[in-house]
Amino acid sequence: MQVTRRDFLKTSVAASLAAGGGVLFGQCEARASVAGRPNVILVLTDDQGYGDLSGHGNPVLKTPHLDALRKQSIRFTDFHVAPMCTPTRGQILTGRDALANGATFVCQGRSMMRRDLPTMAEVFAAGGYRTGHFGKWHLGDSCPHRPQDRGFQETVSHGAWGITSIADHYGNDYFDDTYRHNGRLQKYEGYCTDVWFDLAMKYMRTCRAKGEPFFVYLPTNCPHSPHWVAEKYSAPYNRKGLPAAFFGQITNIDENVGKLLAMLDATNLAENTVLIFMTDNGTVRGDRVFNAGMRGKKRDLWEGGHRVPCYIRWPAGKLGTPRDIDDLTGCQDLLPTLIDLCGLEAPRDLRPDGTSLAGLLRGSQRHLTDRMLVVQYGANPRMGNATVMWKKWRLVNGKQLYDVRTDPHQDKNVAAEHPDILKRMQEHYAAWWARVRPQFEQTRYIHLGSDVANPTMLYSSDWQGAYADNFGNLAAGNGIGYWHVIVKRDGTYEITLRRWAPEADTALDAPLVGPRGKGKAVPITAARVRIGDADVVKPAPSGVKSVSFTVPLKAGKTRLETWFHNRDGRALCSAYYTSVERKAPDGEAAMTDVDREVRHV
Repeated sequence: MQVTRRDFLKTSVAASLAAGGGVLFGQCEARASVAGRPNVILVLTDDQGYGDLSGHGNPVLKTPHLDALRKQSIRFTDFHVAPMCTPTRGQILTGRDALANGATFVCQGRSMMRRDLPTMAEVFAAGGYRTGHFGKWHLGDSCPHRPQDRGFQETVSHGAWGITSIADHYGNDYFDDTYRHNGRLQKYEGYCTDVWFDLAMKYMRTCRAKGEPFFVYLPTNCPHSPHWVAEKYSAPYNRKGLPAAFFGQITNIDENVGKLLAMLDATNLAENTVLIFMTDNGTVRGDRVFNAGMRGKKRDLWEGGHRVPCYIRWPAGKLGTPRDIDDLTGCQDLLPTLIDLCGLEAPRDLRPDGTSLAGLLRGSQRHLTDRMLVVQYGANPRMGNATVMWKKWRLVNGKQLYDVRTDPHQDKNVAAEHPDILKRMQEHYAAWWARVRPQFEQTRYIHLGSDVANPTMLYSSDWQGAYADNFGNLAAGNGIGYWHVIVKRDGTYEITLRRWAPEADTALDAPLVGPRGKGKAVPITAARVRIGDADVVKPAPSGVKSVSFTVPLKAGKTRLETWFHNRDGRALCSAYYTSVERKAPDGEAAMTDVDREVRHV
């Protein structure tokens, strides 16, 4: 059954979540209708490739619990994602290709999904499920792109791509960190991966006790860099040539998967729970580790960049014996598959690029209908810079054709030998590009003055402009960018510009030493903000930690631009951290910097 997005959002969490915490929307009728439906857990690890599992032949790494899960699961052996984390996450949650959903890159304003697309969490919430998210998000750090804005009733996460990123809480180092719990900062004891699994399992137990079905999204930040882990996990791999800490992070993940499997058994949740394990892109270690015979790594369009494991286990689902399925599949298939398996209603405007795998899982379908898939991502993707997949054919960058059935390492370009196949795949890509390019070009906006996020913090990782999402970019102090914003209500707004995170408590013109190194001092003497009709400059005396502006704003779409200047008036960088708060109610007069005739540029 299909419903309109308007009606769908009436019953989904997306229309009503507040920044302060999870909102109970569970109507009795919805809960009654989900009786007997399975719980769903989606575990997604970060930068772990197909070969980073002992069950896939890795001769060094030991992953006994993941291997046990593999043996109990349906294994999709030709399963593909994007070669980088954010595009994969957007594809999973919307069922749309990266260029179609808008989340195509890790920063530069391209990590946010289109707001008009329903998400997996919204679909589950509308179906009466409790929805929880624990771990990495990387699909926007400001309203309305946070997990709680996109359907999750309970969420605990770090910022941006990972711990120590610009948008993360300053000072986090994987141990005893401060994370965002439903939009509020909270300190947690323990190693990051342990925290995500412990919180997720606690949430599952709570839902079980209340008789509520749940969808838990459990994306770990490990084994992404920085590769920090307790020595007991890395010590077994402390041998020449081995990435000991990277393998140690995976060993810790495996241990937590073992705890999860034991908890599901002990609570009798295992039988009627769909458990999915997958990774977000190819291995980050490339040719330095076992790669299951594939060429390429994270970020690459070669097979090793985007072919990943995908295990699905559901004991009560009558899926038949554990087995391999070799059909060409992708992460965009998961949302339509779960809608079918869980008996959920699909919003009419879902229109996924993926297809349901329910028939393959249940054995009622031997093979999928003939299809081609496209892998493409990037801040500014160019036509042709993609991989097109058809059966076992791979067209790379529009001209190089490989048959991975006979050439898994993609060493021999056979385009000249198969001109008809080359032409058909090129034609498919051209039509695909014409369809998705306009969708990619749609602007994603951050909301200012929203009732659910006031004040709101904007981070350089979400601005349009310079690549600025890690401490190295922040340390350089030379990035310039701007944000597309929607002012939600007329009013007086206070805009505060900072170079360093507020919790760093450091002057604008001072250096900063953090967990990832030292940020250099920049000779800032003035700050400038431009938004709407306001364009104002203020002095920034040495030693001040921020500069605030009070400006009147009208509701609507606009651009927020910031700069820090030196004494010669040259722009050094933008404000990596910019806080915006609606101060005066609609229609209430307030003295602003514009009224005070602060010097305009």
